[in-house]
Amino acid sequence: MSLIQLNQEWTDLLEKYRADHQDPRNQACHAVGIPLIAGSLPVGATIVGLPLAAAMFTVGWTFQFVGHAFEGKKPSFVEDRRQLVVGAIWWLKKVGIHIVKEAPAASA
Repeated sequence: MSLIQLNQEWTDLLEKYRADHQDPRNQACHAVGIPLIAGSLPVGATIVGLPLAAAMFTVGWTFQFVGHAFEGKKPSFVEDRRQLVVGAIWWLKKVGIHIVKEAPAASA
C-alpha cells in the first residue's frame, strides 16, 4: 500500500536517480550509506547519541562517495538537492517498503 502518490516531476526525479545508480557496487554502497545517514539524524537528536550520530553520518557519506567512484558519476544531489529525498525513497523501495506510488508513464 502506497501512502504518497508522486507527481510526474518526482517520478522523473526517481527515474533519473535510478539511471545514475546502475553499478551494483554503487547500489550496495548506497544500501549501507543511506540508512546510516538517515539513522544518524534521530540518534543525533540526543546529546548522548551525538558522537554515535557523527560517526554514522561520516561513515554513511563515505559509502556514498565510494559508490560514486565505482559508478564514475557525481552524486545526483549535486545537480538537484531534492535527490537527497529521492535517495531515501529509492532505498525504501529497494528494501521492499513501498510508501510511494509513481505517476503513470507519460504517453508520447
